[in-house]
Amino acid sequence: MGTISTIGLDLAKNVFQVHGIDSLGNILVRRRLRRGEVLRFFETLPPCLVGMEACGTSHYWARSIAAFGHTVRMMPPVYVKPYVKRGKTDAADAEAICEAVTRPTMRFVPVKSPAQQAALLQHKTRDLLVRQRTMQVNALRGHLAEFGIISAAGVAGLNQMMTLLHAEQEMLPEPARKLFQEIVAHLRALEQRIDDIEKQIVAEHRASSVSRRLAGIPGIGPITASAIVAAVPDASTFRSGRQFAAWLGLTSKSHSSGGKERQVGISKQGDSYLRRLLVLGATAVIRLARKENASRQWAAKLLEKKAARVVSVALANKTARIVWALLTTGNAYSARSA
Repeated sequence: MGTISTIGLDLAKNVFQVHGIDSLGNILVRRRLRRGEVLRFFETLPPCLVGMEACGTSHYWARSIAAFGHTVRMMPPVYVKPYVKRGKTDAADAEAICEAVTRPTMRFVPVKSPAQQAALLQHKTRDLLVRQRTMQVNALRGHLAEFGIISAAGVAGLNQMMTLLHAEQEMLPEPARKLFQEIVAHLRALEQRIDDIEKQIVAEHRASSVSRRLAGIPGIGPITASAIVAAVPDASTFRSGRQFAAWLGLTSKSHSSGGKERQVGISKQGDSYLRRLLVLGATAVIRLARKENASRQWAAKLLEKKAARVVSVALANKTARIVWALLTTGNAYSARSA
């Protein structure tokens, strides 16, 4: 019996599955581990290749196992699924991971550091609070409409809603008035919490030279720049700007067969948060497309023959490629070269 060279680890909350093989592909270990047994198991093994899916808690386990001298590779679950043979079990998943991690064409996910995960946590928390604020505003607008108080949508509509609620509160029944006051108080607390998190993000953005360079690109502000720096620890893992844009889901999705080429919109795969930020930034740029700027001039010409939303996505694709170029070269943004 040889030495374990490759291990496939199927992650879970409490019960983990291990599948280990030697250099010839012979199965040497196939067993279940409780959560407390995982690190003790890998601590006793000689250094080997460990594969796992990029999922919840995977970055923590990758860092912990790599500390014992193992080479850890994380893979997107969608790339591991084709290697699963017959049925869905933990043992079959671990075997598929063990086989997929040895493929020469497999794509791997870089392991994030605790600092990068903390920075992304700020963005995720802010995004959660923004969605909760939107829910509160929509609920408040709908409840007020039941009492004949109508306001417009958007930020201007929110201010109008607050003004109307303050003016008409004496006409509302007592139970409804108290509930409206609680909703408004909760809404203001959410806005204050969002402002606090944004101040933290902006402070970290100003302390990062890379983030400040990215903010020089039209359509990218402190929020988007800091999110890119936290989510992309090493841009050199992408061979080109197009591959980086494809990772964000901003490139066209092919659906070709029989020699007939067909493209059906963008793939919308990868990091949806970064993609949304880039598209929103591009939408803001095309609103000012008439001003003298390289990106705005390019968008203005495209607006003459394409719809605004199509131009926003196209400009977001272009912005993603510029981001990759700045991250890999270390240069600052130049409108003329862009």
